Amino acid sequence: MDFRMGDSARALRAQLRAMVREHVPADFLGAFTEDPADLEVAQRFCRLLADRGLLCLAWPAEFGGRDASVWEQTVVREEMWAHHEPRGAQYMGVNWVGPTVMRHGTPEQRRRHLPPIARGEVIWCQGFSEPDAGSDLASLRTAARPEGEGWRISGQKIWTSYATMAQWCFLLARTSRGAEKQHGLTIFLVPMERTGIEVRPIRSMMGPHHLNEVFLDEVRVGPADVLGTVDDGWKVVREVLAFERVGIARYARCERLLQTAPSALGDQWDTLPTELRGRWAGMLVHCRRARLLAYRVLSLQSRGTVSPGDTAAYRIAVTRLDQDSAEVLTEIVGHGRLTDVDGRRFQRAVQDHWRYAQASTVASGSIEMQRILLARTLLAAS
Repeated sequence: MDFRMGDSARALRAQLRAMVREHVPADFLGAFTEDPADLEVAQRFCRLLADRGLLCLAWPAEFGGRDASVWEQTVVREEMWAHHEPRGAQYMGVNWVGPTVMRHGTPEQRRRHLPPIARGEVIWCQGFSEPDAGSDLASLRTAARPEGEGWRISGQKIWTSYATMAQWCFLLARTSRGAEKQHGLTIFLVPMERTGIEVRPIRSMMGPHHLNEVFLDEVRVGPADVLGTVDDGWKVVREVLAFERVGIARYARCERLLQTAPSALGDQWDTLPTELRGRWAGMLVHCRRARLLAYRVLSLQSRGTVSPGDTAAYRIAVTRLDQDSAEVLTEIVGHGRLTDVDGRRFQRAVQDHWRYAQASTVASGSIEMQRILLARTLLAAS
């Protein structure tokens, strides 16, 4: 495997870092805080990326992209995650909602949805998980009852990121029941302003967050809202989850924080216990391993040969990296006295990383489910 990206990728990376330095505050820790200004920073930065043709770099030109390679888009993804995701919620539309609409949407759906995503003007949320259907998503109970040429949807979704600010929902609901629970599921593209949708934020001990409950009460949808084929949505869901899981480049943030630690501590770095510095070095190796796994999955996806086991292996590695690196970084910060501006900024970034890492092994499919997927793939190949 040769994953050297070349001079163009290095130039793109330098361009993105310069844009972040110029347009994103140094103490920015993400769009989803108690301060509304942070979300506005992300929205402005998205529009700036779009104006320069960098938001949807690898999309076809006809849909607002630049026909760039998947590797150039990977550079964008890595730099955004390394700098606390100044695209805000846009990565969802860019990474998988838009590409899924390209592959499965009607010409009208493509015309309606792709240009706003490419311009950074719209936020999407994902209506998948439910109180009794998280890792076992196919057990969902949200139902679409036939009415005339359309349906009425009722049910509840949970852990729905960005629902308070999203304009559209990529919603999965049951339209019929068959012998297998994966059959009879349909994807709907639903505007969040539609009558019957209620959003309730979920507060947690980890501080400000973007998670919500979504209640649907007789929400009216029609044939034009269906993505793909009625009752055959599970095929699309499997594809979506693969793109979603590899599209979250949190290894880039882990690596940047780890590499920043020695300069943030200054002379105090040499006073750290040898064992702790050894674990720090081990985490950098873990970062490289997760990065190479991501690159392997991206290469397989670009050739159309990726399997659930491939994405599961990556997801296991990166979620463990998230949590293990957070523990090491927290210990490093605890050994130092960070009193200058850069030191305190680093400490806040580590604290933010630790909070979000607590949920990493259950988000986007629990690590237990990823291990099951990986085991099934290995057994099938044996």
